[in-house]
Amino acid sequence: MRTRTRFSGGAVLAAAFVAAACSAGPKMDLDPESGRFHETARLIMTKEEAKIFSLLPDAESRREFIADFWEKRDPDQGTPENEYKKEFEARVDYANRRFKEGGPGVNTDRGRIHVFMGPPDKFEEYFNHTDTSIKGAILWWIYYDHRLGIEFVDERGTGQYKIRDYDGDFFGAMDLIKLGHHVKADDVFRKKFVKFEVSYDAGRGELEVRIPSDTLMFRENAEGDLQADLSFVVYIYADEGLSKETHRETRSVVVKDRELEALKTVDLRFGCALKPGTNFVDVIIQGRETSSSKIRRIFEIKVT
Repeated sequence: MRTRTRFSGGAVLAAAFVAAACSAGPKMDLDPESGRFHETARLIMTKEEAKIFSLLPDAESRREFIADFWEKRDPDQGTPENEYKKEFEARVDYANRRFKEGGPGVNTDRGRIHVFMGPPDKFEEYFNHTDTSIKGAILWWIYYDHRLGIEFVDERGTGQYKIRDYDGDFFGAMDLIKLGHHVKADDVFRKKFVKFEVSYDAGRGELEVRIPSDTLMFRENAEGDLQADLSFVVYIYADEGLSKETHRETRSVVVKDRELEALKTVDLRFGCALKPGTNFVDVIIQGRETSSSKIRRIFEIKVT
């Protein structure tokens, strides 16, 4: 049986992470549409998105942000429906109906995890345990694709469950989910958080994107070389007035078979001049052969 006799440092950090992710954040005077969006979407915003949203000056700019927010997370833009948005709204509705512990279900630990990750693949519940510090039950939610288990405890026996511990890469899973990734057993491209890097060459006005080569799916082309076809979407937000630029480009990476083993990263440059000050650069890379394969990171780049 999985039990713990005392709180671990990791558990405290996990609980703090979830609480911070779901906090109301700075007070904003929002129009009704923006307020409804922020009430729940803040649960899955990255810290960069939360900052951008808090600085938007009017309802029109927030409306554009909202449209982009869901589009970036749409797993298949070839269909009329945004499957991610539909699933998110269903999870919020379920959490609010199911986890009633004295307030909105999305503000409970179990409700927040359900919104992030959906129902567990395996559920373990222990009423007759030997942990005398816990008066109620101990629960474990297990997610196989994420290789993650999360422990909830009803410490006082009142039916209010709090995260106490976890087994696996809790923070890696949260990073994936907040950026809009769906981890599936048959999707090698997204089984882990792909930490590609982006830097800025101010002299040339170019962004350099460095992608670990072992995360790319190469195929043999007509010439017998190995080729990976990629689509890039780059959103650039400048904090001075929060102007937004969007750059879209496709690239093909071609290497010889004998070169691939020694190739550590694929380095690509894009002409994207950044403005002086702080820029948020949101980069989405998608495999052109499989529309559902997508990786994403947001970078804060300061230009003097």
